Amino acid sequence: MAKPLTDQDKKKQISVRGLAGVENVADLKTNFNRHLHFTLVKDRNVATKRDYYFALANTVRDHLVGRWIRTQQHYYEKDPKRVYYLSLEFYMGRTLQNTMVNLALENACDEATYQLGLDMEELQDIEEDAGLGNGGLGRLAACFLDSMASLGLAAYGYGIRYEFGIFNQKIVNGWQVEEADDWLRYGNPWEKARPEYMRPVHFYGRVEHTVDGVQWVDTQVVLALPYDTPVPGYRNNIVNTMRLWSAKAPCDFNLKDFNVGGYIQAVLDRNLAENISRVLYPNDNFFEGKELRLKQEYFVVAATLQDIIRRFKASKFGSTDFVRMDLSMLPDKVAIQLNDTHPALAIPELMRILLDIEKLTWEKSWDIVIRTCAYTNHTVLPEALERWPVDLFQNLLPRHLEIIYEINRRHLERVSKNYPGDADRMRRMSLIEEGGTKKINMAHLCIVGSHAVNGVARIHSEIIKDTVFKDFYEMDPQKFQNKTNGITPRRWLVMCNPGLAEVLAERIGEDYIRDLDQLKKLLDFVNDDALIRDVAKVKQENKIKFAAHLEEHYKVKINPSSMFDVQVKRIHEYKRQLLNCLHIITLYNRIKKEPNKSWTPRTIMIGGKAAPGYHTAKMIIKLITAIGDIVNNDPVVGDRLKVIFLENYRVTLAEKVIPAADLSEQISTAGTEASGTGNMKFMLNGALTIGTMDGANVEMAEEAGEENLFIFGMRVPDVEAMEKKGYDAMEYYNRIPELKQAMDQISGGFFSPDHPALFKDLVTMLMHHDRFKVFADYEAYIKCQDKVGALYKNPKEWTKKVIHNIAGCGKFSSDRTISQYAREIWGMEPMICNNKVGELTLG
Repeated sequence: MAKPLTDQDKKKQISVRGLAGVENVADLKTNFNRHLHFTLVKDRNVATKRDYYFALANTVRDHLVGRWIRTQQHYYEKDPKRVYYLSLEFYMGRTLQNTMVNLALENACDEATYQLGLDMEELQDIEEDAGLGNGGLGRLAACFLDSMASLGLAAYGYGIRYEFGIFNQKIVNGWQVEEADDWLRYGNPWEKARPEYMRPVHFYGRVEHTVDGVQWVDTQVVLALPYDTPVPGYRNNIVNTMRLWSAKAPCDFNLKDFNVGGYIQAVLDRNLAENISRVLYPNDNFFEGKELRLKQEYFVVAATLQDIIRRFKASKFGSTDFVRMDLSMLPDKVAIQLNDTHPALAIPELMRILLDIEKLTWEKSWDIVIRTCAYTNHTVLPEALERWPVDLFQNLLPRHLEIIYEINRRHLERVSKNYPGDADRMRRMSLIEEGGTKKINMAHLCIVGSHAVNGVARIHSEIIKDTVFKDFYEMDPQKFQNKTNGITPRRWLVMCNPGLAEVLAERIGEDYIRDLDQLKKLLDFVNDDALIRDVAKVKQENKIKFAAHLEEHYKVKINPSSMFDVQVKRIHEYKRQLLNCLHIITLYNRIKKEPNKSWTPRTIMIGGKAAPGYHTAKMIIKLITAIGDIVNNDPVVGDRLKVIFLENYRVTLAEKVIPAADLSEQISTAGTEASGTGNMKFMLNGALTIGTMDGANVEMAEEAGEENLFIFGMRVPDVEAMEKKGYDAMEYYNRIPELKQAMDQISGGFFSPDHPALFKDLVTMLMHHDRFKVFADYEAYIKCQDKVGALYKNPKEWTKKVIHNIAGCGKFSSDRTISQYAREIWGMEPMICNNKVGELTLG
């Protein structure tokens, strides 16, 4: 049961959590009871906790509706340029608390639920995560939606309403087991189905070239049914829309082909069409060339483009009459951002609409496409790049294949003009990769069909210009930009860490929540004992709370005064959870060797999901849990070292663990992590970073001062030099005794006594074909970790570094990122008026 807030508590919380006015609270209670009665058809005698959650969610949702309608009305009247963010993933997490924060309803709801005899935190815990993403790319899209609304941009997120999101991870006997994420089982109070905007999407068939132009005929049709979710800006009365498409079979599905007596089977076969939106592919940074995935990619693009063009042509709010028929104006009113290559088919699909339906010339159509589309690249790992077999296209999307061939023909003509006789460059730059099975390189299609191409951190944007897209950069340098990623400070500070948000607001006011650059004002307080004390106190409270959460849910007892050393992210070789494992084993061996030395106590937490088909990643999870079984049960070690695998890492668990972390592990091989965004979340929440000079870590060190991060290991030039020379893991193994000891323990069965050869695949990989050079950074990592342990013994100096880090976080707001996209790619101006960003007056 929530305790009533004292006047002192209320004063402290007033700024960040909103006012709990008497009328407001009374209204919320009335509406809560109304929803319980009329929406859920329950009374207080039979209502369950879940009923109470739905009543609260509906009550809060009511506060969005007027603003949502008026925002959309405002866009129709003002007719601004609109931006469409196309993504196959939106990793949204929970919606209730984020909505309360952005609408300043948190205190009032807290008070109302308390007066009703309910505990708001308990109700919030009933909400399912919307887990429609794998990791960074999907969560970035979610942060971007928050920032676009908070900056008053007329923006729409478009994606797929997966019936099953990212799997739930269970750890059974130390192994990952997947179970389906049936997140819609109890219904979703935040979405509104819009069957009136249902759109047909075509597959298969054949192409006819006639006198009247080109026709794509004999296709199979699947209907796209849109579901709209409101996206509220931060306290500015703006509510944008995320529209997710669900696949529906048409009524006559499989019944038109005179299959006599096959009626029952025809109805059952409707599932085949509807499977398109059934499940999210659970791969992060890996391409799996399955037909169903290509169908998903075309499905979202085809439905969305019909919607974009309908909205472009309609003039008045709610009008279905088309008044704007001149599509040459499209780039002045529409920007399409492609989140990686997954929605790349937007380029040939928009061409198909302009050529075959609108009957424009190729030249005119192509000019419109290029000026409308822009592409964000998210990775340089070759196994992640999408390359679709031509024969799959030929079968599924025959007209799009023709269009891609013509795009390529004209593109190669231009390459040949610019570089006469350079056949090898032609081969490298072609959209079609010959040799073996012919494949379409989707990244090349995106670059050729876009007016802007961006990486997601400065180092990454340089790498793509120097390596993977070098030829394209040489031909069109003006296309290439950088947009360093960011995170929304609403979810990732105000919502998940209210204690810290309040401590900061007491020193510098609360405007930093909409203008994160203001955090640099904290530099005036870096030696202020009161701030140092308050920051340390909030961290300690967060650690105690998270320790209690772990004890309640996982029955593990941990020492809250130990250093919380955290690595949470997808399990992948390039992210080098194995390097972390080697440090754990080394620490363990040192404690065993000198048990009476005063070691800095650590609780090392590692969490993240492995793609179900990624054997090595699953073995890494098993190794972590196996190390934990030995370390955690060794009486000599006691509570000086604990290893916890955090099961089912997801947005909601991130919101709990990040505010409690002391040390953030960002240890990818230099040149492999495009940006990272978890790194920014830890920095904003008062953790120090141990990391390589990779991704956004480089810019974090620049903003906070390199002396305030623990930077170690090879830089990109060192990695490149080692590639040339050849990486010899055995040389490190033979030279470094502690490394040899750790590896011998893994391979000798010390951590798997019942199955000594269990980790032989991991050992063989590390010793003989490790693409990510774990051993090459081992020594530097261990030395750096020793420095971390030493500094942690001096809480005051540690906390000063923390304050320097928080003060350097301004650049890493997604508000800054989105302002740059708007001005430098979309040709839009964010609404910023009198310190209230994008405020819409409701009349």
